[in-house]
Amino acid sequence: MFVILFTSRLSDEVGEEYYATEDRMRERVRALAGPDLMEVKHYTGEDGERLAVVFWKNAETLEQWRADPEHREAQQLGREKWYSSYDLTVAEVVRTSTGGVDV
Repeated sequence: MFVILFTSRLSDEVGEEYYATEDRMRERVRALAGPDLMEVKHYTGEDGERLAVVFWKNAETLEQWRADPEHREAQQLGREKWYSSYDLTVAEVVRTSTGGVDV
């Protein structure tokens, strides 16, 4: 299993094109990855920094997503105009532990 952490700050050039592309990429990644895309969470800090946390099961489909032509085009637009800054981390998960508290 892999975890992808994507932090970003949006630029002043973000508009409808960005949000339409974001929606399209969400649809596309789910279609490409199927059950290998385990969980996606999005958070926005008070200072505007955004964090996407993605849990991915399989290295092969993760590589397919990385190389997907539409995804590559969206990445290029992000670098050129939509993000004032971003940082991407991809890490292999060695172990997880979960627990819950009953209320």
